[in-house]
Amino acid sequence: MTTILVVEDEPKIAQFARDYLEHAGFRVVTAGDGRFALKAVARERPELIVLDLRLPDMDGLDVARALRKDSTVPIIMLTARGEESDKLIGLELGADDYMTKPFSPKELVARARAVLRRWALARTGGETVRVGDLVVDRSRLRASVGDRPVDLTPTEFQLVAALAGSPGRVFTRAQLLDALHGVAFESYERAIDAHIKNIRRKLEPDPRRPRYLLTVYGVGYRLAEP
Repeated sequence: MTTILVVEDEPKIAQFARDYLEHAGFRVVTAGDGRFALKAVARERPELIVLDLRLPDMDGLDVARALRKDSTVPIIMLTARGEESDKLIGLELGADDYMTKPFSPKELVARARAVLRRWALARTGGETVRVGDLVVDRSRLRASVGDRPVDLTPTEFQLVAALAGSPGRVFTRAQLLDALHGVAFESYERAIDAHIKNIRRKLEPDPRRPRYLLTVYGVGYRLAEP
């Protein structure tokens, strides 16, 4: 059974999310603060984390930073309405999706399924794509540049895999959102820019002068041809 960790300091919201996710067939663990959440991740090894950004003692952004030091576990952030800067920072830290509070519990279940499905789809196909010295191994959910491994979250990997499947092709932001298999980020196309920035930080020798992931101004992005 798939385990989801819900990190939320408001007991009613945590219980609300837990009830719907358990009814949908998930095993749910809850944590009321950031430090307990990190302990729960080490103990429970969840396949997905639902993470509120406004937490006591250690906020959700700090939790995300700590997680991304050695983990690519998918993260859905919960943010207060209008906190656009937090959404961008969270996505740049490697969150896979976000929802604005108050949220529909049915939508939470749908988002959780979509993010987990993206993780599974990223592993399908079994092929290895090579573009110059960039290697994208779908079966192992791994990417590397030369001999250097690149640690990507499932969302970042899916974007790189989509671009690597057609080197030189220009993808609009809307097309890249489609490549994420149904998670629309509330039609928030700037989320793609945040993910691209994060991918470049990991992939490029000099993110300010990208060699692999190129911007086509006014249109979108493309992967450089070998």
